[in-house]
Amino acid sequence: MKTNDSDKAVATDRFFSESGSAARIAELIEPALEGAGFRLVRVSITGQDGNTVQIMAERPDGSMTIDDCETISKEVSPLLDVHDPIDGAYRLEVSSPGIDRPLVRPSDFEDWAGHEAKIELKELIDGRKRFRGFLEGFEDGEVRIEVDLGAAGKFAEHTGKAVIGIPVNLIDEARLMLTDDLIREALSRAKKGKALSDGAEAPVTESEEE
Repeated sequence: MKTNDSDKAVATDRFFSESGSAARIAELIEPALEGAGFRLVRVSITGQDGNTVQIMAERPDGSMTIDDCETISKEVSPLLDVHDPIDGAYRLEVSSPGIDRPLVRPSDFEDWAGHEAKIELKELIDGRKRFRGFLEGFEDGEVRIEVDLGAAGKFAEHTGKAVIGIPVNLIDEARLMLTDDLIREALSRAKKGKALSDGAEAPVTESEEE
């Protein structure tokens, strides 16, 4: 099926959205990342005092090197210092998505079709919020995933496997499962793109509100 430019744009838009301070940071840095040739994967704030800001990013081809992480750190640190989305001191960590990466765009489900993933929903579907199976791609606003029918709610009386559709707007979190096949594929892609898919990470940058 032929796709136009608007379809491709939708496929590469993030459906995942952060909340609170992480959402403010994502909104602030995403244009800067895109201008530098990167895509934002996810922003999270961790640590007992919420003082570690972790930014996951990648190039459009999925690659990410230590030099890339350092470039991003230099791009976003001034923005965070000026706009002050976090109170007090914080530590900035920039990394690749890693091998068992979060899936945050419709295109991610296409790119990693054939690999196993787990999906957690915002609300119940047939009494379930969690699904696990092999990705079959993305179509008509739904993630296509092959699941065990015996563990899929209304299909429990059946046996075998089938491909079901999960509306992307109901997905709270989706992530690849760490398997031998995935590791081989990730290492192959990393070798071709000279990427550090196992979690490239820049040196930690510390900043403090004045």
